[in-house]
Amino acid sequence: MKKFLINPWSAIMIAIFCSILWGSAFPVLKVSYIELQMASDDVMAKMVFAGIRFLLAGIFVLTLLAFINWKALKITRKQLLVLTVLGIIQTALQYYFFYNGLAIVSGMQGSILSSSGVFFTVIIAHYYYRNDKLDRKKGIGIIAGFIGIIFANWGQSFQLSFQWDGEGFMILAGLTSAIATIMAKELATGIHPFAITGWQLTLGAILLLFIGYPQMQDNAIIFTPFGWGLLLYSALLSAVAFALWYSLLKYQAAGKISMYKFIIPVSGVLLSAIFITGETLNVMIIGAIVMVAAGIIVVNYRN
Repeated sequence: MKKFLINPWSAIMIAIFCSILWGSAFPVLKVSYIELQMASDDVMAKMVFAGIRFLLAGIFVLTLLAFINWKALKITRKQLLVLTVLGIIQTALQYYFFYNGLAIVSGMQGSILSSSGVFFTVIIAHYYYRNDKLDRKKGIGIIAGFIGIIFANWGQSFQLSFQWDGEGFMILAGLTSAIATIMAKELATGIHPFAITGWQLTLGAILLLFIGYPQMQDNAIIFTPFGWGLLLYSALLSAVAFALWYSLLKYQAAGKISMYKFIIPVSGVLLSAIFITGETLNVMIIGAIVMVAAGIIVVNYRN
């Protein structure tokens, strides 16, 4: 497995595979909201749905780790504190914003807006690392990315719009993702990548369920066989993508593989156009995806 993760070409293929999985989450979640009859303004139902998804994902990863290397499941009290903080930020807080924001915006807009996390990571890294400062190339990439995000806010109606609990929440999800990325790289050293993924998903999910379930109204979520299938798929994609991505970060430079995150908004937009009724590509969305994808490539490109 180590040789596979170190090999440059196989690392690229894994990064692309993870990005496609994450991109597929946008149409899957939008379709899930409709199938499970969740109201767009029902915050607690979204928290419970996210909690179930990530609890299942965390259990999947921890179970797999138990078969691969059960000793890696053990963590110290200090590591538990780090993983709890990661679970709060990367799972509970990020996906609180993500799930509720995506209920307001279209799947295509959500795919583009969530990519703001890549640009926030570059900006935060400038202030955190001495050897990762902003330069002209990164500046151009960040500007291109945020221009694309502005284009995305024109949406399907060609009218500029911004809702705090819609577009605003998606951008906040990107910001929390960026903060968690830096934290995971710095604080979770010495912990098996699968253990980082499994524990932070599980702990964050427990917090979402602890807050959301007691306040959720009856019949806020109506499960169907198809709805269960969508939930299981979304749990599996999280487990597989996060576990593989953290494994790559252990052996590859973050900037080297992060360049391929441009595929997330591209696949998210295309899959949303295919699977979500009423969502179609237009000039503004195409312009937005080109600018965001180009921005992600530019800020992460290495010779």
